[in-house]
Amino acid sequence: MSSKSEHDQEMPLVAHLVELRSRILRALLVILLIFIALMPFAQDLYTWVSAPLRAYLPEGATMIATGVASPFLAPFKLTLMLSLFLAVPVILHQVWGFIAPGLYQSEKRIAIPLLISSILLFYIGMAFAFYVVFPIMFGFFASVTPDGVAMMTDIGQYLDFILTLFFAFGVAFEVPVATFLMVWIGILDLQTLRDSRPYVIVGCFVVGMLLTPPDVFSQTLLAIPMWMLFEVGIFAAALVCRSAKHPQNLPSEHL
Repeated sequence: MSSKSEHDQEMPLVAHLVELRSRILRALLVILLIFIALMPFAQDLYTWVSAPLRAYLPEGATMIATGVASPFLAPFKLTLMLSLFLAVPVILHQVWGFIAPGLYQSEKRIAIPLLISSILLFYIGMAFAFYVVFPIMFGFFASVTPDGVAMMTDIGQYLDFILTLFFAFGVAFEVPVATFLMVWIGILDLQTLRDSRPYVIVGCFVVGMLLTPPDVFSQTLLAIPMWMLFEVGIFAAALVCRSAKHPQNLPSEHL
């Protein structure tokens, strides 16, 4: 009798693990399919991604490959990371499908817009880095290059540099979602967040210093949007809590 009851208790856990495995495999399959589709265009993708730097190289200068396999590995790595970035909606959809059955209906109504917002903000952060930050930053680097020094960047180092910035700006633009969630689930209240603005501003610059290269331009270009997005998160949390008449702390059944 006891073995039967133990078996009944273990079945839900086994079922959850099987579902988790299937969802992970689906996400990996999508990443693989995107990678296969993009691989023939790997060289073109690297040419496109390196355009912000090449635009500021001196006349006649080019990027270089110091590693023997760098001409192949750099475009390969870029294609793999782009496949991962492009698969983010599918990955989050699989995560949502796994956790949604355990949510209340009111939580689902909030979670779906948050999920969509997270995806859009991540891509907007990457686009902001590519179209706004990179031209300003590389233009500054080119302007301060000492006389007699040829500005020729290794393709592998450049790729690591921009991937770090892509990830940093993508994550940083999730600040409104994180701010909203802290208010919605009752970790912090709106007034506490408003009172902590000076500390948040300092924290944004500290995060910018840690996540970006050691130059004041990229740090500032990350810190200021983070602060503005923090304000957007406070506004969204106040608006939703007011319109839904939702308390800033969840009922005891959620705790």
